[in-house]
Amino acid sequence: MAVPRLATNDLARVAVFAALIAVLGLPGAVNLFGAVPVTAQSLGVMLAGALLGPWLGALSISVLLVLVALGMPLLAGGRGGLGVFVGPSAGYLLGWILGAVVVGLLVRALGRRTWASVLVAMVLGGIVAIYAVGIPVQSAVTRLPLSATLLQSLVFLPGDLLKAALATAVTMRLARAYPRAFRTTVPAGAARQSGHPER
Repeated sequence: MAVPRLATNDLARVAVFAALIAVLGLPGAVNLFGAVPVTAQSLGVMLAGALLGPWLGALSISVLLVLVALGMPLLAGGRGGLGVFVGPSAGYLLGWILGAVVVGLLVRALGRRTWASVLVAMVLGGIVAIYAVGIPVQSAVTRLPLSATLLQSLVFLPGDLLKAALATAVTMRLARAYPRAFRTTVPAGAARQSGHPER
């Protein structure tokens, strides 16, 4: 059975978003409770899922994480190497892949895609799905009760909601400006306003 090949432009977009997520780590990270750092990189995860779709979005994040595992310091704070995948933030990193898939599937499945509906997709995929993987792993690594870890994680919520809103705004703006570039996930209203049919 032949393995399907990605088109050149798809490979380019995967590379661009892997690079974007790495660049979003350049401002550094803020550590809360000395465990999981707060970074801007999950913003890139949401954008990858929304603009590339579930599978290309997940692929872009997988490429980034493979490079990190090979030792490249592409995570916020210049972190890299296999050590990050056995630390408290390991679940959140792996959750990025699930988050991109969920965001991509939800955005693609939406009927009339409005600002509010895309925001809901960002929250469910970019926050809930990532937390669903990250919190249990953090609890296991730190040996804290799951309930205590969940309470600690609530401090991340305001910032993550802000990133979800920003990702929604960027997605809607790019979909209107470049509907053909993001043809699989163009919001219906945006496609009509741009004069291009939704595909």
